[in-house]
Amino acid sequence: MLLSLAPMEGITGYAFRRVHAEIFGALDRYYTPFISPLPKVGAPFGKRNSRELDPENNQGLNVVPQLLTNDADRFIWAAGLLADMGYKEVNLNLGCPSGTVVAKEKGSGLLRNPNRLEAFLVDVRERSPLPISVKTRVGIESDDEYDELLALFCRCGIAELIVHPRVQKDFYDGTPRQELYGKTLERAPFPVAYNGDIFTQDDYGALLAAYPQTRHVMLGRGILVNPALAREIRGGEILALTELKLFHDKLYETYTNDMGGNAVFRMKEWWSYAKCAFADPSSVHRAIRKLRRADEYETAARRIFSTEKLADSPRFS
Repeated sequence: MLLSLAPMEGITGYAFRRVHAEIFGALDRYYTPFISPLPKVGAPFGKRNSRELDPENNQGLNVVPQLLTNDADRFIWAAGLLADMGYKEVNLNLGCPSGTVVAKEKGSGLLRNPNRLEAFLVDVRERSPLPISVKTRVGIESDDEYDELLALFCRCGIAELIVHPRVQKDFYDGTPRQELYGKTLERAPFPVAYNGDIFTQDDYGALLAAYPQTRHVMLGRGILVNPALAREIRGGEILALTELKLFHDKLYETYTNDMGGNAVFRMKEWWSYAKCAFADPSSVHRAIRKLRRADEYETAARRIFSTEKLADSPRFS
């Protein structure tokens, strides 16, 4: 079974990946938060994206870059740069539900125009130096859209389809339509992965009981709440408060070294999920939400780890 980390903008960058692997052991794959904007043809990646993709920053990890674009030429150019850097696969983002992204017909917005999407996929598959996998939602507004989209993917010869079975208008609300993932397993001529609301070992077990042919599960918010989730799924020890504190401390130190005072704001993004590891998420949220200065933040974090207890079964809510 493959277990991978979902791409989550602003959170699961190279610093997070390195610290997570060091403390909890490396996952089988890590997908980068989407890379955008892509370089113009003939140009290199920009400074921020170059740091994210630098092989030195991802050494020892199986990292798959994810691209967000509807421009085939720029996709192919970026794929060539990635191949030169030693990457073995590139992933296309068809899942981002952000209104600004969708309005530009990127991310899940490209699902609105199946003809344009198919022309794009056929073009980039023929010209790409790397195999192309796709992370997708199942439509814009309705489950009924997915039959056409799935048939389209089956025609395009992609390397893998990662299915997040929500539509764009759901954002991250409601329950994933796992039956559409099951439909994909039945029909797809390529490998299929599942992504969506796997927060506990029980969630994982229920997915495999319903769909035993599952071979790859992508974990997102579940890892941010409980960074030991993959270990627990594989029968290992449950999350301990001491190692969560160690993870926090190393992550904060890494962010501080990389971005100085802005580390506090990056850590607050992590806490928006990590608070759910604790028995009283509201108390943790109140302790963190208004902090700006590093000294205030460090005092609050120490207090949390010395006074708050972990939840019996951490789960994002």
